[in-house]
This record gives sequence, C-alpha cells and structure tokens, in this order.
Amino acid sequence: MTPGAEQAGAEHHVAGVGAGLRVKAPPRGTRLIIWRHGNTEWNSANRVQGQIDAALSELGRRQAAAAAPLLAALRPAAIVASDLSRAADTAAALAALTGLEVRPDPRLREREYGRWEGLTMSEIAERFPEEHARWRAGEQSPGCGIESLDDLGKRVAEAFQEAAEARPGGTTVLATHGGAARQGCGSLLGWPPRVLRTVGGLGNCHWAELRHDAVRGWQLQAYNVGA
Repeated sequence: MTPGAEQAGAEHHVAGVGAGLRVKAPPRGTRLIIWRHGNTEWNSANRVQGQIDAALSELGRRQAAAAAPLLAALRPAAIVASDLSRAADTAAALAALTGLEVRPDPRLREREYGRWEGLTMSEIAERFPEEHARWRAGEQSPGCGIESLDDLGKRVAEAFQEAAEARPGGTTVLATHGGAARQGCGSLLGWPPRVLRTVGGLGNCHWAELRHDAVRGWQLQAYNVGA
C-alpha cells in the first residue's frame, strides 16, 4: 500500500486489535495521549481496584490539576475517559481548562480482577498462591475470574483506534488505568507479550504518546511523561 492510499482512508489490518478486524488508517499527525488516572487511597494501600469504582484521593486530584495545563497545551480535539470515577474525574480537570466534553467509554476500564478485587497483594498471595504465581509469571489467564491480557488489550486498543478515527489528524486524550494503558498500547502497536512484559507501568497521572505515521503505522513517541 502506498502512503498516499493509506492517507486517503484505505482500510488495513491493525496488529493486535483482533483477528481480521479492518479499520481505517488515521491520517498523518493523528495523536493519542494515553493518560493514567490520579492517585487513589487504594493505590497507596496496594489494594487491587480492577473495576471497582474507587475515588480519587486528595493527592490524586492535585495530580490531575497539575497535569491538566500540560495536556491542555497540546490542544486536544477530544477527551475520552473510562466511566470509572477515578478516570472520569481525572479527565474532568482537563475538560475544565479546555471546554471540551468528556466522552465516557467503558472499554477503557481497568482489567477485571475477579475474586482479587478489593484485596491487597499480600492477601492475594496468601489466599490464592497458585493463581498469584501464574499472574506473576505473566500468564494470560491466571484464574480467579481475572480477565485475560489478550481480551484486555483488544478491548482497550479498539477504543484507542476508534477515538483516533473520530478525530483524524488531531490529538485525543484518553483517561484510563495503569494496566489498561499498558496493554492497550502494546496491542495497538502489535507488540508480543514477551516485549510488553519489559515495559513498566505508568505512574499516577502520567501519560504515553502515540502517533500515527502513514508508512509505519502507530509509533510510541513518549512514555511515562508527567508533571
């Protein structure tokens, strides 16, 4: 495929976003800012949140307020957020500066952690030692009702891709969660699991930047940037 044809809107397969999925290639200059939510009390306690709707702490609200002017300077055309309040409230800090509405997308939710949600990591290691060991080893589906890494990556990457298509050539900020951000980025970039396991998590209220190149597709431009 020639660069001109790709920029004209030809469809192509995006690695990692589901077998056989056909999507439009965003034009050159399309940018996604993948923003992790601010701190919560559960983050501080090393307690697994998953899809439980834990609220931002006072620290988290300060982090969002500090990061928002930096992201506003990127002149986003749209803001999309997980519908969990810790991400939606983080996005609201940016919306207050830009005047943009926040569009909720439940596909940006954190990984579902099943029976682990609400427990600390030490409690998990004690109660579910076999599943904890499999999780530590990076197995796709360690058990206990935990969402597989493949399913997580696919649903988040689909949300990323659709957000890019909705604002071609522009910048979209997506407020999401730590595990969802890493797995979604890896899936959109087509990285294999062994590579993705070497990537550290985003800090609270830190972000990654993805840009689309007409020849090479999606590229990671920056990672774990913050105030």
